[in-house]
Amino acid sequence: MTAGGGGHPDEKQRGPVVLRRGLRNEATTTDQRLLDSRGPSDWVHTDPWRVLRIQAEFVEGFGMLAELPRAVTVFGSARTARDHIEYAQGRALGTALAEAGYAVITGGGPGVMEAANKGCSEAGGLSVGLGIELPFEQGLNDWVDLGINFRYFFARKTMFVKYSQAFVCLPGGFGTLDELFEALTLVQTKKVTKFPVVLLGTEYWGGLYDWIAKTVLGSGKIGEKDLALLHLTDDVDDAVKVVHEAYRAWEDAH
Repeated sequence: MTAGGGGHPDEKQRGPVVLRRGLRNEATTTDQRLLDSRGPSDWVHTDPWRVLRIQAEFVEGFGMLAELPRAVTVFGSARTARDHIEYAQGRALGTALAEAGYAVITGGGPGVMEAANKGCSEAGGLSVGLGIELPFEQGLNDWVDLGINFRYFFARKTMFVKYSQAFVCLPGGFGTLDELFEALTLVQTKKVTKFPVVLLGTEYWGGLYDWIAKTVLGSGKIGEKDLALLHLTDDVDDAVKVVHEAYRAWEDAH
């Protein structure tokens, strides 16, 4: 929920807790308090209790998503305006994935995430949002049918990987890049079953792809098979085709 039709959020979520109006102005987040080793030594006594909260996030996430049908995670910028072409593309992608029989998982926020959730929901698909406690860009968008809010990034990231058959990345910032390269690393090192990672938007992603191909591969830091983990395209139907072919191959192997 946002104030002024897409501006700053009216509410903040601290895990499953919703904070509104004056209560939403907090100086730090749960993740920040966990990772910040500075300050009083009371962390020695509080960190063991945090383990229980972390455990609860995994239990709740696994429990909620255990019956999820085949799904695709869509990443992209929370800052994308609703009248931007990338928003329209995200919405079209959500629609196409739903029509192909996939649930759509996003970070649950605004921008591209909202677009993908909206397209999926409008097409009758299952629209999932995995939110995160942040000092900004907070609150699940209105097009999320099934949502959960996390305090810790690492718990949330596990859910993205565990319950997706593919990642599709639209133009985004550090968060999108973080998820992109973590997924590639997990696939490259065979920590997860191989699934495709699609970069949707050649104008935006082309420079990065060329740098990986010419500099990273060219200097021997990765192999040809590693580069093949990425699929660069402008076409929504092509992205869905890549996802579907990889899923059918996975089904045949299992």
